[in-house]
Amino acid sequence: MVWWLSNLSFRTDFEGEGSASIVKLVWDWRFARVYDDDERVVDECIWSGNQSSGALADRLALLMSNRLPTEASTLANRFPDASVAPCTAVSTWPELNPEEFTLLQAASLKLAERGVAASAADPDTRLEHLIRATEEMRTAHNTLESRIVEWAGLFLPSLDLDQNRTQIATAILSSSNLSETAERLNVTPAEVEVGKKEWSGIHSLATSIVNLTDVVERMEESVRELSNVHLPSLSLLLGPLLAAKLCTSARGRKRLASLPASTIQVLGAEKAFFMHIRQGTPPPKHGHIFQHSWICRSPKWTRGSIARMLASKAAIAIRVDHFGGEPWTSKQVSEVEKKVGEIRARKSKR
Repeated sequence: MVWWLSNLSFRTDFEGEGSASIVKLVWDWRFARVYDDDERVVDECIWSGNQSSGALADRLALLMSNRLPTEASTLANRFPDASVAPCTAVSTWPELNPEEFTLLQAASLKLAERGVAASAADPDTRLEHLIRATEEMRTAHNTLESRIVEWAGLFLPSLDLDQNRTQIATAILSSSNLSETAERLNVTPAEVEVGKKEWSGIHSLATSIVNLTDVVERMEESVRELSNVHLPSLSLLLGPLLAAKLCTSARGRKRLASLPASTIQVLGAEKAFFMHIRQGTPPPKHGHIFQHSWICRSPKWTRGSIARMLASKAAIAIRVDHFGGEPWTSKQVSEVEKKVGEIRARKSKR
């Protein structure tokens, strides 16, 4: 918003300036003043424009960006030798009257609403919420699933818990008692009687696990959709879920695009990195990027080299996404996969 000089009110009729030197230029959203070294007002410029909450919100946004309001600029031109000082540096700075306080409250709320609206339109913020929510949901799911697997080990001792881990909750949800669950899993139950209330609790737990499974899958689909739009090249290279994790860890696409490949390589391994600094443990070779199948499914002695190469390609891909380059296609990804094969061949253990 621009405040024209016609909206300003000037005062130059202050008395008693004497020989004191002008030392301070001070302002807030209401007005700007020039003080001498005895804290006497030499000149004043008052904001007398549209006194609405919207106009004040624009004005507060201007001040938050460290820009001078028009009143302060006017006085700075008139008194170029005055030094800038915060209003708290002047003991006689006037407090807000009730009307000004009410207006400031309304403008602050409007400014906060604008900030929320801006955040809602920011893909980085939305992606972060999706990733955090998905991780929390998956943690809850894994905890509950472990609980029901332990229960199954008590009442179905012949059940292979590792092989049937993902089927246990569904089998319980579809059954009305322990015997029916055992039949669905093709095992023999232990000779123990499970009461109706205990079975009801176990059945409720199974219901929560199955529901959480569906929620996690839908959340991950949301992450994939947004990541493919916001990070097309990086998502094609690493997969949308991993690309979204890297973007969130870097606190946004812009910052991720500014990071060197060596930092992208270890994003997500901050704890191991600080242990390396403090305790002298070996430095981490990879962070989130380890989740990519090219790394985690490679022989251990090749993972560091593959992670280094893949991180350098990821650094290029994210810069293409952020600076509006031509999005990658399967051709570029195939070339990177070829390099992975070359590293594996060159470092094959004999």
